[in-house]
Parts: sequence; C-alpha cells; structure tokens
Amino acid sequence: MNTSDPFEIFLACAPGLETALLAEVRAKGFANPVATGGGVTIEGHWPDVWRANLELRGAGRVLARFGSFMAFHLAQLDKRSRKFDWGAVLRPDVPVRVEVTTSKKSKIYHAGAAVQRIEKALVESFAATLAADAPVCVKVRIDDNKVQFSVDTSGESLHKRGHKPAVNKAPMRETLAALMLSECGYDGSEPVYDPMCGSGTFVLEAAEKALGLDPGRTRHFAFEQLATFDPQIWSQMRSSSGVLETDLRFYGSDRDAGAVRMSTANAEAAGVGGITSFEVKPVSDIAPPEGPKGLVIVNPPYGARIGNKKLLFGVYGALGKVLMERFSGWRVGIVTNEAGLARATALPFLPVGAPIAHGGLKVRLYRTNPLP
Repeated sequence: MNTSDPFEIFLACAPGLETALLAEVRAKGFANPVATGGGVTIEGHWPDVWRANLELRGAGRVLARFGSFMAFHLAQLDKRSRKFDWGAVLRPDVPVRVEVTTSKKSKIYHAGAAVQRIEKALVESFAATLAADAPVCVKVRIDDNKVQFSVDTSGESLHKRGHKPAVNKAPMRETLAALMLSECGYDGSEPVYDPMCGSGTFVLEAAEKALGLDPGRTRHFAFEQLATFDPQIWSQMRSSSGVLETDLRFYGSDRDAGAVRMSTANAEAAGVGGITSFEVKPVSDIAPPEGPKGLVIVNPPYGARIGNKKLLFGVYGALGKVLMERFSGWRVGIVTNEAGLARATALPFLPVGAPIAHGGLKVRLYRTNPLP
C-alpha cells in the first residue's frame, strides 16, 4: 500500500450500538465516519489507527484495511498473494496468523484452502513466520471475488483496558458500558451511580471519561509490532492525553462485600480512586448522594445469570420503587434481556432501542428522562 494515501479503517462494536459508536467517532474528529453492520468505518492514516485504539471508549477492535485484489480461483489467489507487498505493513521477524471468511458470492468458497494458500505465500515470498498465537493477525474477507486484507491492530479486545485486576462472574464489557452511558446522555459532566455495581465497570468508565483519561493509556497493542509503527509519534500521542479536573464523584453499591472490594481495587488501579466511592448496601437502602443530580445506571441479574426467574420480578420491582421514591430528577438506565423485567420496575421508560449483543444474549437498554 502507498502509506501516503488514506485507507479504510473499521472500528468494530457490539451489534446494536453502531449509532452510539458513530457519535463517539464523530466527536473525536475522525474523517468520514459511516455506520455499518457491527461497527463504523473511517478513513485515515496509521496515526489515526493508533489514536482510535488509544482514545475510543466504545470500539472493541480496530482493523486497518491495507489492500485488496480480485481472485476467481485458488491458483489466482496464490499468485497474487505472492506478489502482494506484505512488507509495507508486516515485519518478517514478527509471527503472523491468517483468518479467512468467504461469502457464497465468491468462487473461492473454502476458507481453509484460502488460508493455506495465503500462509504459503507469506512464508515463501515474504519469509514470514506463522504461529497460532501470533501477536499479529491478518484477516481476509473474500466477498464477490474481491480479496480484502485487514490487519487487527488492537490485539486483545479493547474492552480489556489493561488496568482492571478484578472481574466478577457476569461482567459488563467496558466498551458496552461506555456506549450505554453515552446512549443515556452521559458526557462526563454529571455524577453516576450504579446500585448493583459488581466489579464497578459503569462507575469506572464514567469517572475515566470525566477526567479525560484515554481508555488505552496503560496497555499495549498489536500495531506496535507492525512495519508502519513509529514509536516517537506514539509516545507523543500517549503523553498528550492530559487529565481534566472535576468536582464530580461517582458512586457504586452492592449487597456483596466482595463486589465492593473488587470495585474499590479496580478504581485505584485505574487512577480514579479519588473520585469514586463504593459501599456495601442492598437496593432497599440506596439513596441519592449529596450534590447535583445525574444518572443511575444498572445491569441487574437476568437471563443465564440467574436461577429462579420469579424472584427477579420482586428485585426489579423493589429497584423501581426505590428509584421513583428517592431519586427525583435523576435519569435511569437499566440493562436487561426481558421486557417483562423492565416493566416490573414501573419506571417511565422512553421508547426502547435496538437489541444489543452481550454475552450470548440480546439485551436492551431501558432509559428514562429525569424522574418526577
């Protein structure tokens, strides 16, 4: 590829949250963002790839689409793969693995055979080393006989922020939490309270955003292993993300003391311990903290996370009653996979949005305006 030309970059997210990610991408000033199935595409150069990994709270993975050609049979795929300029992006000293998806519209329909041809071309024409656990993954999509090469520039999924030591049994992914906060209108300028905080994901994401902390500030990325990487520019990019000041505080509570210990430890590790507080408290005892009104957001038990479903209607009903009685002026966001459980809260929800893929389930975010 010609490194001076802009190329397409795909920012993946959970299906159902594409419009929320699109809003974040626009706010961050990336060029030509377009929502598509399972994510958002932008145009840019390698520094844009690095910045997307560093700054975007809602993207789960960043793929750089670095080349393509037409191929109508395996022999042609083999020949054109050998002539492809792998060295423009890959380093021969860094192991690589190849993943291929094919469509029914292509004459090359056997993904396994396509992987073998591309891997052989990489080894014989570029002296690449192959490894199942390679730090660099080339993703190939063959659709309508067009072979599109992308490189996964993230490595581990971006929900793994790199500074969260403790995770509970049914965690909300950080990327989902960030986009759900945005869907509830959260922009970093109000307090957030999660009364069933688990390992603290909603609270931490809200606090980090209020302080202007980049989500990828403490971790490594696969793009650091590519030929296109510039350590000096990257170092400047990371050091230029300053910390904002805030008078806000962010709150979590849970009836499980272990969850509260986890949340507290995670907040300290993330550098937001000074503006967060967590308490052991059942939902029946929660009360709005002093100060400005804000957002209550909660991911209660549901679906495969619970045993006796009948008990849950009482839990949701109690939660709704407490919020209506005590949290006047606060907005509410509740994540669940069953409309019946949401209705059990008796909260005045706005029209519900699209289903969101989460942990093998389809969940929805139920939102309110400020409560009366």
